[in-house]
Formats: sequence, structure tokens, C-alpha cells
Amino acid sequence: MATSQLPRMAFFKDRIMPYAEAKVGLLTHALNYGTGVFAGIRGYWNAELGKLLVFRLADHVRRLHESARLLRMHLGLSEEATARAVLDLLKAENLREDCYIRPLCFYGDEVIGVRLHGLTPILGIVAVPFGLYIDKADGAHCTVSSWRRPSDNVIPARGKITGSYANSAFAKSDAELAGFDEAILLNQDGYVSEGSGENIFLVRRGLVATPSLNQSVLEGITRRSLVTLLRDELGLTVEERPIERGELFVAEEIFLTGTAAQVTAVTRIDHRPVGSGQLGPVTDRLRKLFFDVIRGRADKYRAWCTPVE
Repeated sequence: MATSQLPRMAFFKDRIMPYAEAKVGLLTHALNYGTGVFAGIRGYWNAELGKLLVFRLADHVRRLHESARLLRMHLGLSEEATARAVLDLLKAENLREDCYIRPLCFYGDEVIGVRLHGLTPILGIVAVPFGLYIDKADGAHCTVSSWRRPSDNVIPARGKITGSYANSAFAKSDAELAGFDEAILLNQDGYVSEGSGENIFLVRRGLVATPSLNQSVLEGITRRSLVTLLRDELGLTVEERPIERGELFVAEEIFLTGTAAQVTAVTRIDHRPVGSGQLGPVTDRLRKLFFDVIRGRADKYRAWCTPVE
């Protein structure tokens, strides 16, 4: 399970400082109205190289800036400068284990009033040691949530907007308090969308399917990486399309993906076994390949891993 250890250092506003000094006030706009965006990035320790490898750093930073544009944020620094701030922080933290990196852009003005204009964004970045997000990575038991994903005309799902994650919190807590490991949400049209913090894939009859990007899903970077690996390395056909709820119950394999979840097998949904009820062969092969990639052991995909020098 992920650690609750607090970071030692933080990048805050324009410099690296002790984490305890990176503070905001109670009237901070983002704290009151959810007007912030964030990224979730993994760093993986490669003992052979003696280096921490950051997975798809440039892609995560690009999505962070795109999310900021959804909230009319002008960060005042380039994507390259943001990536450098991440690497500088990791060097200062000197982590020599797997970690989770959280860049956060938020409106830091201490004012009352709902709006997106006339406000000043702040960039903060922290990193903490991190293990499994879902304890049962080999066999999670999920439930289809009664909560629905907002449509793009409510809150765009393609951006990681802090306020929108209240929707995920509703679904996640209801699922865990009912004895499940994770929730699967439908969109406003009743099609499968995603987990509370993960994209979802189904395997059936030799095909892999995942909800298309117009189904109120996050444009997941892990999702995109796995589509590439499934097609180019495992030789499987991947369909990006609307998925009906009933397909969940006839799938041979299901897995959840994301920066935190990585590749998590789903072996039961609403007390029904998925396929054999065990970790499936496609999920198993894909996860082993993915772990080789993220730890820098696959030369073909070494460009996806940025070392902290």
C-alpha cells in the first residue's frame, strides 16, 4: 500500500524549500472551489543503474499544461521548465526507491468568489515513496457504482481538475465501505467510463477493448502506453469504443490502469467472477512487459524513462 510518509522537500512557487514551509491560507481559492489541476507521475528505482527513472515525464507535464488551460491558467513557465523543476526536486529529495510525484497547479489567491479569471496560479511539486495503490493488484473485486461520471459539458474528464475528484471520492468510499476494492463508474449515457482513478480494459475472444476518449474518461498516459504495448508487442487488436455495462460480466479478463494503479487485475465484479476468477494470461503478460519498460529494461522504450541525474 502507498506510504503516508510526508515529503522532506517541495517545489513551491518558484523554488525548492522544506516541505513544512510550503503553506497556503484557509481562503486559498483552490481549497474553497477546487480550482486546481494536478499530475500523477511515477518514479522507479533501477538498482542496476543506480538511478531513479521518471516514467513519461514530458507527456505528463504536457497534460498538466493542457489541464491548466482548461481552467484559464497561464503558468508563466514552459513545459521544459516544469519538467526541470520536477527533476530538480527529485534530486533534492534524493529518493532511492519507487515514488509518486505530484505536481499541482492551483489558484492561490485568498479571495471569496467563484470564477476562473483575474486569479494567479501557483505551481507546487512534491514526491513521496509509493508502493501499490490497490492492495489486491492480482485480483481486485470491483463494483459498478451508482455514481455517474460527469459529461464533458459539466467538467471535462480529459483534464485532471482537482474539484472533479469529489466525484471519484463518492464512488471510492462507497465501494470500499461496502467491502469492494474499487468502483467502476458509468457515464451519463450508461456506458462504462473508468474506475475512480483508473482507466479500464476488457479482454474477450482475442480482442482488447477500452472506452474511447469520448466516454468521459481521462486521457491516461498509462492507458496510451499499454495500447502501444498490446498492439506492437503482444500483437493484439485493441478497440477504443463505447462499452456496455453487461460486457463487464462476460469479459474473460479485466484490468485497471493508471499511474497509481499501474496494471491491476480485476477478478470479480459485483460478486461475479471475471473469466476464471484468476489473474488472466493477457493481463499477466502485459504487466510483466510494462514493469520491464518502466524500470528501463526494455531498450525500445528507454526514451519513456527520464533518469534523475
